[in-house]
Amino acid sequence: MARIRVLVVDDHRIFAESLAAALAAEQDVDVAAAGSGPAALRCLERAAAEGRRFDILLVDADLGTAAEGAGPPLPVPAEVAYGGANGTPHNGIHGGPHSGPHGGPARVVNGRAADGIWLVGAVRSTQPGVRTVVLAERDDPRRAAVALQAGASGWVAKDCSLVRLLAVIRGVLREETHLPPALLTGVLRELTAARKHRTESERLVESLTPREREVLRCMVAGLGRKAVAERLFLSPHTVRTHMQNVLGKLGVHSTLAAVALARRAGVGPVDLAGEIVERGGQLA
Repeated sequence: MARIRVLVVDDHRIFAESLAAALAAEQDVDVAAAGSGPAALRCLERAAAEGRRFDILLVDADLGTAAEGAGPPLPVPAEVAYGGANGTPHNGIHGGPHSGPHGGPARVVNGRAADGIWLVGAVRSTQPGVRTVVLAERDDPRRAAVALQAGASGWVAKDCSLVRLLAVIRGVLREETHLPPALLTGVLRELTAARKHRTESERLVESLTPREREVLRCMVAGLGRKAVAERLFLSPHTVRTHMQNVLGKLGVHSTLAAVALARRAGVGPVDLAGEIVERGGQLA
């Protein structure tokens, strides 16, 4: 009998241990639990290194992650706000990666938002073979849409029955996507709106000149005016002019809003990895 390896991630210890124990009672399920995003990622990495990859990640949508203070995986029985186009903040699916569980600021780990949906995206990047299911206190079509875009395969209410949860687990292993029926219309509406925003953002980015797009990618990478000037062999004054042009053409009033719009349009940062910079006759 093929066994299903499940990792429960929730910072409420009693809930995590209780759910893990309930799942472990199934003959074909092995379970572990972690109390934070970093702990979950360490657990996934260790399991992969040992050849015992997890199949399913059950993650609390409102996971609260302490950056470095997260302890080791919990012992259990058995074997995851940018502004809008006008620079004003907004909530939900059109927010940037620092939107919190309810649209507000989220905790940050190494400069990145660290709630349950952040963990979904992190796992998709590092462990693409793991299927993730988000456990939520309440139905929220906007956050469910964000979770699906991040790579989740399901959204389940925390108060659902164990039978229902097991059906979702086995379903996502068959490449199914599971949402509560009451959320379907709202999620489709949010995904459609997100696509509209992306299309509008792409159109604005296309209005930039090649040099302005290059400057925008430097902005996405977090480079300041001086660093951009050094990288592109331009004067700081010229870079300032390009940045002002970028903001004007994108219709935003801040670098932060420009970066958010660029991200929606699929613009990535310049590649800073592996660069060799000569300083004072020495390579650094």
